[in-house]
Amino acid sequence: MSPSSHQPGEDVSAASRGKSIRFMGVSKGFANSNGARTSAIRNVDLSIAEQQFVAIIGPSGCGKSTLLRLVDGLVAPDGGDILIGGQPPRPGPATGMVFQNFRLIPWRSVAGNVGFALEGLGLDKSALSARVAAQLEQVGLARWAHHYPAQLSGGMRQRVALARALVGRPGLLLMDEPFASLDAQTRELMQDDLLALWERQRPTVLFVTHSVDEALLLADRVIVMGGGRVLEDITISLPRPRRSTDARRTADYGPLREHLWSLIKQLVLSDPASAFFGRQG
Repeated sequence: MSPSSHQPGEDVSAASRGKSIRFMGVSKGFANSNGARTSAIRNVDLSIAEQQFVAIIGPSGCGKSTLLRLVDGLVAPDGGDILIGGQPPRPGPATGMVFQNFRLIPWRSVAGNVGFALEGLGLDKSALSARVAAQLEQVGLARWAHHYPAQLSGGMRQRVALARALVGRPGLLLMDEPFASLDAQTRELMQDDLLALWERQRPTVLFVTHSVDEALLLADRVIVMGGGRVLEDITISLPRPRRSTDARRTADYGPLREHLWSLIKQLVLSDPASAFFGRQG
């Protein structure tokens, strides 16, 4: 079924078409334990086109995760405006979210966890089951549909979380260090799988990571943040379709990695606490 086609009873508004994102002078702060207010995002101006894959990197405490929460509508800015596809952000099926810690429902099966994202959309039972089965096929988990999270490896659980985020065909996919807890081999496989899924469905993606290599492999653009501000916005011109082993062989990969790592190193050394104490963002 093409992204634009639908079955009776399906929620067409949730069909995937990458959403543009625009930040206009956005600021956000939080109260610390002493009641004082700390800035997490400071006067951010940023435009992201439909269907772009954008990675956000920077040391702990730089505002990366706060940026995602603002886009998802989980928190409101203190100042400035955010537009998602020309509208203010709001949580819902048009936005998929994937976290580092999976957040699966332990008493639901794999199919039940993925189907949870479709509940409340008005799909009849057969349409919901068909959508879930198709998404599990895409992430290679069709055989495990009736298993439970405790029976799965970490990589398989993250595939379930990814399937749950994508099954509603969101126009926007927000990913907050989704592969950080995986071993190196599984992480690389998940990166390749994510690229294949993105090439198929083409949502706009905001992907937070601490890994320079991961950002370079996945993204069209890499946003470098520090102190709640956008410090650099770098276009990644590595050819697509991209796979982890191929990308590292290109002539541009080494210089791009060196430049980005140099920026991150300077930021960490200028504020060593950010590297060791997981501050907000």
